[in-house]
Amino acid sequence: VVHQLSIDELYEMRLKMGMMFQVSGLFTDMTVYDNLAFPLREHTDLPEELIHDLVLMKLHAVGLRNARNLMPSELSGGMRKRAAIARALALEPEILFLDEPTSGLDPITARGLDRVLRSLVDDLGLTAFVATHDLDTLLTVVDRVIVLAHGRVLADGPVGEVTRVDDPWVRDYFAVRSMVAPPEG
Repeated sequence: VVHQLSIDELYEMRLKMGMMFQVSGLFTDMTVYDNLAFPLREHTDLPEELIHDLVLMKLHAVGLRNARNLMPSELSGGMRKRAAIARALALEPEILFLDEPTSGLDPITARGLDRVLRSLVDDLGLTAFVATHDLDTLLTVVDRVIVLAHGRVLADGPVGEVTRVDDPWVRDYFAVRSMVAPPEG
């Protein structure tokens, strides 16, 4: 029961959670490497050699191993999002929170990020809570959807079931997907 935890217990619980902010939340005056090393230096007593190896592993997991010496301003939007995910994973959390991970990305970059997310969840056995309006992300990354609208839960279940919920708002939301016709080839 979170609200009954002491300050120390709450702090300990938070270390088991990773957060990827919508606008990345990277420190602008630190390299990508130092952004990922920061939580390890702040919350562990690991030797610098091990921190180095862990940072490179996290960067490799999101396809950014060669970007370690870049500043956040030198990264594309998709690279910033992946760096933010890698930093959220730095302390090997049990739960990963992602706020609109594909917002502001072009469709090709967004789908690539979806593949990275799905792979990380599967490979690391993570529980990920994804707040998103992106239908492609819903259909490819998540296993369970909770639809919130009008101050209440309108639907809760596997994606396939939720797309068939008999609620006008839910129906309209998922109907948008069928309105987008693929270009004629």
